[in-house]
Amino acid sequence: MTVTNALASIAVSDLSVAREWFERFLGKGHQSMSEVIEWQFERGGGLQVYLGPDRAGSGSCTLIVDDIDVLASRLREGGIRDVEPARHDQVDTIMIKDPDGNSIAFSQPKDPALAR
Repeated sequence: MTVTNALASIAVSDLSVAREWFERFLGKGHQSMSEVIEWQFERGGGLQVYLGPDRAGSGSCTLIVDDIDVLASRLREGGIRDVEPARHDQVDTIMIKDPDGNSIAFSQPKDPALAR
């Protein structure tokens, strides 16, 4: 058996609040079930945001981006403060929290092979 892809999931306490928040940065999501909103990404993988009040706020995920500076501007425009990318030799990152307190990391690897 070989793992060929991954799907991250984040529990939230209010799906409509989460939809509005995540769509500001990820674009329109697809509501596959009444309690789940999904995004599929260009190179594979995806993110599910699901209604799970008992688990909300304890999740985390890392989303790979192709331009961390464009993302920083988009986050600022969306009302998120303190979004200066942390610059490192291998990767630049931005860490934020969603309305429930889940940790969302955005990462731009400097080696394109790491972003596959």
